Amino acid sequence: MNLESRELLLFSVQLSSTPRGARLARLLAVEQLRSWGLPLGDPAHIVAELAANAITHGRVPGRDFQLGLAVYADTLRIEVADTRADRLPAEGGSGLGLVLVRELSDRWGVTLGPAPRKTVWVELAVRTAS
Repeated sequence: MNLESRELLLFSVQLSSTPRGARLARLLAVEQLRSWGLPLGDPAHIVAELAANAITHGRVPGRDFQLGLAVYADTLRIEVADTRADRLPAEGGSGLGLVLVRELSDRWGVTLGPAPRKTVWVELAVRTAS
């Protein structure tokens, strides 16, 4: 599959803010990436970490989190949104999870809104799986 001529690919799912929801986020992401013919390793680790953070630090009882994947040109964008905009990930935080996310990604950041939502996003260059 030629990434330069590929259309925009999108996937989004809302999941419960529970350990089961976080596991399901990783499994669904892996299956979606596989169907698109993309590498699984680093993106799977990133999704697992962001989903775990969403249910640990971004959980509000009764509110779900959302996983989004988008592919455009040669970039995979992973987004995990929760409803705790008051709890932002720290750039120099002590957790190993964000260290992993920083190391595996080309770029990452946080987008606020609409209230009370925040989205942690990661972008990485991708090539089709051989």
